[in-house]
Amino acid sequence: MIPLLDLKKQYETIKNEIDERLQKVISSAQYIMGEEIRILEKKMEEYIGCKYAITCANGTDALVLALHALNIGDGDEVITSPFTFFATAEAISRVGAKPVFVDIKKDTYNIDPDKIEEKINKNTKAILPVHIFGQPANMDEIMTIANKYNLYVIEDACQAIGAEYKGKKVGNIGTIGCFSFFPTKNLGAFGDGGMITTNDETLAALIKALRVHGSGELGRSAYNLINGIKEEQEENIDIEDKTVYDAAKYYNYFIGYNSRLDNIQAAILNVKIKYLDEWNASRRRLAEYYTENLKDTHLITPMVHHDVNSVFHLYILQSENRDELTLYLKEKGIATGIYYPVPLHLQNVYKNLGYQKGDLPVSEYLSCRTFAIPLYPELSKAEQDYVINAIFDFEKSR
Repeated sequence: MIPLLDLKKQYETIKNEIDERLQKVISSAQYIMGEEIRILEKKMEEYIGCKYAITCANGTDALVLALHALNIGDGDEVITSPFTFFATAEAISRVGAKPVFVDIKKDTYNIDPDKIEEKINKNTKAILPVHIFGQPANMDEIMTIANKYNLYVIEDACQAIGAEYKGKKVGNIGTIGCFSFFPTKNLGAFGDGGMITTNDETLAALIKALRVHGSGELGRSAYNLINGIKEEQEENIDIEDKTVYDAAKYYNYFIGYNSRLDNIQAAILNVKIKYLDEWNASRRRLAEYYTENLKDTHLITPMVHHDVNSVFHLYILQSENRDELTLYLKEKGIATGIYYPVPLHLQNVYKNLGYQKGDLPVSEYLSCRTFAIPLYPELSKAEQDYVINAIFDFEKSR
């Protein structure tokens, strides 16, 4: 069986480093916040090129925290893509705002900037583009529209860590960037994890406070900053060990969340991050090999825009015979995945928004035709050739 992703294989390549780092955390008994968090956030600031990187519990929370920090809520609207994982729209709904869906480009699967402006009204507060499958959205056009209408831009980069748009890392282009460290992501933890990036000091301070119930020294610091109260800034107040007792947490300044990244997950990510560029480069090489060898099939292979650097979180194909082909590949021991079978505007939970089938035709068209085939850094050439040959065998059988 060739899986979509082999997490065991990846672990085996870095097992000794991971085990050693984990043992240090376990021995220290420092599990909540702590040194590994400080190291990871510093590394991420350097890697993304932003001033502030704030870890949190998961990618969904990253989106919710970003929206909350921007004071987006009841009565507000946020423009986003319907061709993405549910969390993108769910986060908008969770803060009380309304997701407004804009159709996507047929070649890149990203939100179509040409269709954004017509959806803007007096209630619109932000644009939330998704760098889907690891390929950056057209950020120049999105930022131009956002600046014209004084809107925030929240980058959903949960599938795209390391991707670049015109030489700049995603998550460092809009107002705020949001990332996921779910195990299947290009940089994955051994459980849930997330991160928010920004260059805005006030937003960073508020998000740091919100992730810990709006309490303690972080809550006080954010409260004073927002309200113009002068104070002496304390060093590393956000990373002290809070495992056993934290007297300051009983003093609250905001209604927040419990959304900390575990120190153990940070330790794992601190090992993995040094391999991220290498792994992403491997993904690109594998994707190029697929694209070159599948060009003579009926399949439509991914299009990578010339001014972006995709990280191929998934390798997505289009087929008019998707169901038959994926069933055939399954019989041959090849895993596939359908992303996404129901676009968000047609999900049952959003019936109240009034969308009808046919409203966003590109997303609906692609939801019936796209699927992923195995692609991960440890995929061997023999395994990749087996997938390619199986697809050709299917073509011959029709």
